[in-house]
Amino acid sequence: MPEGFKETLKEFVQEFKLPEYNEIPDVGLYLEQTAKYISQLGQLGDVVITGSMISNYVKKGLITNPVKKQYSRDQIAYLMFIAMAKTVLSLEDIRLLIEIQQKTYEPEVAYNYLAKEFKNVLEYVFGIKDEMETIGNNNHEAKVMLRSLIITVAHKVYLDMCFKYYRNK
Repeated sequence: MPEGFKETLKEFVQEFKLPEYNEIPDVGLYLEQTAKYISQLGQLGDVVITGSMISNYVKKGLITNPVKKQYSRDQIAYLMFIAMAKTVLSLEDIRLLIEIQQKTYEPEVAYNYLAKEFKNVLEYVFGIKDEMETIGNNNHEAKVMLRSLIITVAHKVYLDMCFKYYRNK
């Protein structure tokens, strides 16, 4: 792989960061505002979410109904997770992961772990670090499953970027 492309990948990872839980808007975003906010994940390739997709996730019970047509911080955090996870998992598997998470961790704790672990894994997969850090206690099955999902998504993002590079070459 050309050195210039390797540098582009490294720059991407160094600049990319999921917002921390307390950085997610909690003023109540309407459907299209929510979709636009989550669209920042589009930098990851095929991580896409639309207003109709969000409405479908509400209908399927993956997230709760908006209050007065507005989505809260918790709902936005779940939608960010869903947008990433759906690139490699079925909606039924995503539902199960959410159910497991809800029994073990508060949404803020789970989302902040997702954000930190995703950055950690991206840095490893993209060759910035030689090994992945251990973030917190990974003895709980929910964390092991989430870490496996994150590793899978990170590898998919890496491959998508490589394929895009070679197609445009």
